[in-house]
Formats: sequence, C-alpha cells, structure tokens
Amino acid sequence: MTTTIWHNPRCSKSRQTLQLLRDNGIEPEVVEYLKTPPSAAELTAVLTALQMT
Repeated sequence: MTTTIWHNPRCSKSRQTLQLLRDNGIEPEVVEYLKTPPSAAELTAVLTALQMT
C-alpha cells in the first residue's frame, strides 16, 4: 500500500504528521498541494474512499 500525504511545509500539523509517518517507518509520497493542486478526479476519488459521496 502506498501512503500519500498532501503536504503544506508551512503548516505545523502537516510537518508533524509527516514526521510521525517517517518515525514509524513509513515514507509517504509527498504532494505539496499548494504547488500541485489535486484534480477534480483525485478529490472525487478521496471523497469516495472516505465514503463521503
């Protein structure tokens, strides 16, 4: 399974979450969403996975 974090390096909670993942041996795919925003299809996929649609 691949772990992806939509990350904002200026956000303390985002930095803490990224560090928590790494401290637990998980090296996630890091997407800086302010530089590369998710597409409508990606957002729909996330909402579907979270059963929010």
